[in-house]
Amino acid sequence: MNLLRKILFPFAILYGFITSIRNFLFDKGILKSTSFEVPVIAVGNLSVGGTGKTPQIEYLIRLLSDKFQIATLSRGYKRKSEGFLLADENANAEILGDEPFQFYQKFPFVMVAVDANRTNGIKQLLSQQISPEVILLDDAYQHRKVKAGFYILLTSYDDLYADDFMLPTGNLRESRSGAARANIVVVTKCPKKLSEEKQAEIRLKLKLNCSQQLFFTFIDYDEVIFGKEEKIAVTAIKSESKLLLAGIAKPKPFFDYLKNENDECLTFPDHHHFSDTDLDAILNKANGRKIITTEKDYVRLKDSKLVSQLYYLPIKSSFINQQQNFDTTILEYVKKNLAS
Repeated sequence: MNLLRKILFPFAILYGFITSIRNFLFDKGILKSTSFEVPVIAVGNLSVGGTGKTPQIEYLIRLLSDKFQIATLSRGYKRKSEGFLLADENANAEILGDEPFQFYQKFPFVMVAVDANRTNGIKQLLSQQISPEVILLDDAYQHRKVKAGFYILLTSYDDLYADDFMLPTGNLRESRSGAARANIVVVTKCPKKLSEEKQAEIRLKLKLNCSQQLFFTFIDYDEVIFGKEEKIAVTAIKSESKLLLAGIAKPKPFFDYLKNENDECLTFPDHHHFSDTDLDAILNKANGRKIITTEKDYVRLKDSKLVSQLYYLPIKSSFINQQQNFDTTILEYVKKNLAS
């Protein structure tokens, strides 16, 4: 904890008090939460950014979309549009936001919508001529105006909410007690070979109640990088001098996976909108070399002047163990709560 965050400790106490009062009012029904007849699964975290929500949503899409009509609903962070928007052939990262546009590009058979007002967003989705059977809410754990039927809470292995503190001293958006709302807690970005002893240690630290399930996942990288017109094996690209580019919350694992001693790494803020000046600086830094970026950044850059040198590395969320138990829990919830 740096000095400034220590100085801001009284504000963290105040912020924690305000969010606790808000949650109390929702818990007691004094502030209204809207429920819906279709299964609504909310994915989110207690902390700000970087817990792997996007690969978790994609995992759920793959699990559910061959059996049900799925919709994703996101805020559309930093998009250049307002209100409810349903993705179509005119969509791009600027009007949808980078993560929703990534969903739309990868899963064109899924309804992808954005609306900061999730209640209105769900109502709009359900009013469509073909309405979804299941709605996945992206980054909506604190959106208490909607009462989801099922909550999945994510926390990073190297930054557990149990070890964190309220903003601005720490990174928590709400008190650690908010974890009690979760049906499932997923510890993300774990080492691939996480021992059962370490899993048990984390379980004790998180202090879950007996009705909550705990799972452990890791980020699984693709064996291939993809460009506009070609794909290249990661084993072939690792030894090549290249520029690694990331505008995500926690880029270190991405850099570590691809980097060699001749590479350069260039970091931008999460959800960054790249200006012409940025693009020129990137090209100058690359100096003719390949530019490898994350999939989330690629959707914002694929139509830019970088395209002839630009590639991306896909990722996915994989379970260390108990994947079948996770799948069964989600499928049973959906089947039980499908609108008749």
